Amino acid sequence: MYGSKSKLKVTLLGTGTSHGVPMIGCDCAVCRSSDVEDRRTRASIAVESATTVLLVDTSPELRLQCVENGITHIDGVLYTHAHADHIVGLDDLRRFNWLCGGAVHCYAAKEAMEIIRNMFAYAFEERPDYPSSKPELVLNEIGADSLVIGDIAITPIPLLHGDLPVLGFRFGGMAYCTDCSYIPERSMSLLSGLDLLILDGLRRRPHPTHFNLDQAVAVARKLGARRTLFTHIAHELGHFVTNAALPEGMALAHDGQVVVVEC
Repeated sequence: MYGSKSKLKVTLLGTGTSHGVPMIGCDCAVCRSSDVEDRRTRASIAVESATTVLLVDTSPELRLQCVENGITHIDGVLYTHAHADHIVGLDDLRRFNWLCGGAVHCYAAKEAMEIIRNMFAYAFEERPDYPSSKPELVLNEIGADSLVIGDIAITPIPLLHGDLPVLGFRFGGMAYCTDCSYIPERSMSLLSGLDLLILDGLRRRPHPTHFNLDQAVAVARKLGARRTLFTHIAHELGHFVTNAALPEGMALAHDGQVVVVEC
């Protein structure tokens, strides 16, 4: 685990949109790129303190992301929302039951929690005769109030993903706001004074449920974080070319990127 009691280590496990990059059946320049930073698994992060490791979302590539980034222990999983690219890796949490010696606590808003419970009903049914391994999970509802898991304090940030209410999360001087197209004014106030903002920045063209890159840059300027990384990135944005044109202090994130921030 990360050694400093006053800092958090943030690992961007995945930075891609719901299709991932490269996309199936696409021969565009980014999908054919040899630059490893153009290869994007689905969006997720790990947040690590001196004693606690949290995941945000369980992407379809969760197993590969954890293996690649040396994630061998978790103390909880926070869910931003219940779209497939953010939850379908949930079954891989069963490995952490063995590694951590108990149930994994998962935290989500009520609506997302109900979708997760329905989609993975087998994981929540009492079936002693179930013929295969299944994850042992405890679902916890996130309300409006801040919460503490281990030694990490978390502030839920209400966002809109099109018309869908979703959550971002603030951890000390860092906030993670993937999958959003609008940040309510009250939530803007919860995002002041950031060292690091990780923000949805899908592509250059407009999209009905995501910030495009111009919109994301405008929001980042308004919030004034010291550093901004854009995530949930589609195949229209090549890493090197796009970063060369972004304002100072802003960049596309990439899979495996590690940033250290103040608690």
